[in-house]
Amino acid sequence: MSVSDPIADLLTRMRNASLIKRKDVSLPSSKVKVEIAKILKDEGFIKNYKVADDGKQGILSITLKYTDANQGVITGLRRVSKPGCRIYCTKDSLPKVLDGLGVAIISTSRGLATGRKCAEWGVGGEVVCTVW
Repeated sequence: MSVSDPIADLLTRMRNASLIKRKDVSLPSSKVKVEIAKILKDEGFIKNYKVADDGKQGILSITLKYTDANQGVITGLRRVSKPGCRIYCTKDSLPKVLDGLGVAIISTSRGLATGRKCAEWGVGGEVVCTVW
């Protein structure tokens, strides 16, 4: 089965797994998905991720993070820029998610980065998704 928007597929799998309190999510790997997982780990939204070689493109396994009360750390994921409608931001109009509690992942000329990192670098780009 081919997926027309692999990033939306990643976000949907993570959202669905979080809703049913699943510990792990596995999906076909890609450089962009691994970068998104890396940012989510650095920002404290997921516990860990790893890429396993399966002879084809690899399998990305993400371990979701839960609080002591078994609540998911990720309360929301939203795909902003879609294949049919790209959304861009300049360095002056970087999106702020829940007044800084969430994170916007932006595709820049330097690769994927958070909104905070883009402000630091002074660059804009395509708003891939928001996580809170």
